[in-house]
Amino acid sequence: MSGVKQSEPPAGAPPWEPPWEGRAYPWLLPSGVAAELDPDRARGGRVRRTARDWLVDFAAFLFAVILGLVSIDTMAERTDVPDGLMVLDQLIGALACAAVWLRRRWPVGLAVALMVAGVLSDSSGGAGLIALFTVAVHRPFRYVAWIGGASVATIPLILWLRPEDEMPYPVTIAFLVLLTAMVIGWGMFVRSRRQLLLSLRDRAQRAETEAALRAEQAQRLAREDIAREMHDVLAHRLTLLSVHAGGLEFRPDAPPAEVARAAGVIRDSAHEALQDLREIIGVLRAGEPADDSGRPQPTLAALDTLVTESRAAGMRVAVEQRVADPAAVPVSVGRNAYRIAQEGLTNARKHAPGAPVTVRVAGEAGAGLTVEVRNPAPPGEVPRVPGSGQGLIGLTERATLAGGRLEHGTDGQGGFRITAWLPWGP
Repeated sequence: MSGVKQSEPPAGAPPWEPPWEGRAYPWLLPSGVAAELDPDRARGGRVRRTARDWLVDFAAFLFAVILGLVSIDTMAERTDVPDGLMVLDQLIGALACAAVWLRRRWPVGLAVALMVAGVLSDSSGGAGLIALFTVAVHRPFRYVAWIGGASVATIPLILWLRPEDEMPYPVTIAFLVLLTAMVIGWGMFVRSRRQLLLSLRDRAQRAETEAALRAEQAQRLAREDIAREMHDVLAHRLTLLSVHAGGLEFRPDAPPAEVARAAGVIRDSAHEALQDLREIIGVLRAGEPADDSGRPQPTLAALDTLVTESRAAGMRVAVEQRVADPAAVPVSVGRNAYRIAQEGLTNARKHAPGAPVTVRVAGEAGAGLTVEVRNPAPPGEVPRVPGSGQGLIGLTERATLAGGRLEHGTDGQGGFRITAWLPWGP
């Protein structure tokens, strides 16, 4: 019996495997010879018979014995058969029935041996049919064709050596050929059914693997989205802290009122940054989408608050709001527009301090939403602020994932411009 010895399932085996793959249901175990059709199980040794295999083998042995006894009883009624030939026929039949237990280990060799035995012994016919059925189940079609054709070719020889008196010669040949074809067809049907079940199992395994990969990819995309959100949220707050802290550092003689205002902005910005960071960390721990946090995400309606914060930090910001009803903008579109405007103001504050900034928002349902943030060249020397450009890369990815586009760059006169278009369905 070819195959591998059954062992405990490997570590990390998929949990969907049916219960009969374990040891708790020995009477429900599938045939051990399934390893011959399953490359995942047919590696390295011999498959141990399962309880089902023992039951099937015993039934096959019993079938061969019953047919052998019927043939012996039929031969006993004939007077033209010598006693020596009768004893030889029974001896060969007994050996053939005992050899049925070897059908799983050597199906082809056993079928060839029992085909030869069938020419010499009527009582080995049942064992020969069992061996032919086993070849049809366990071996490819080329073996079945050769052995089945040879079995059919021996039928005339058998009838010539031991003529059948009860039925005409053509009828006997037709009956035996039909019986052989039925046994082969039944065995090939069983083999095809096993192949189908293994194919379905492999398909289920691939589906589960693909589902796990999709879940992992979705989790990765969600974490990337949270990372972008963290950058967009914290960059604005930390820039405010940097600007006001730098002002206090370079103007230690500032009026107390201005120092108090800057300290208040630093305190509020630090509090807001900690609050935003706490919410994002909470989302990561809970494994929930960022939009499900307890705090509402900013939308286009919060743009005025953003501009007010920037003006309080000393920026000159002009807003061109050309959207009739900002509250009517879809939440996802409004949130992306807000983040684009926030990143544009943050970059202008860092790289063009003192330059006026213009934020323009225009659009309507069906035509899309356009967000533009531009500033001229800053007065005096342009500061060199370190940065990796991840903010603009994140904005481009955000707009692309939303189905829109984003462009950024200089205007040829030392200024900078960010222009984005976001789809806004009707």
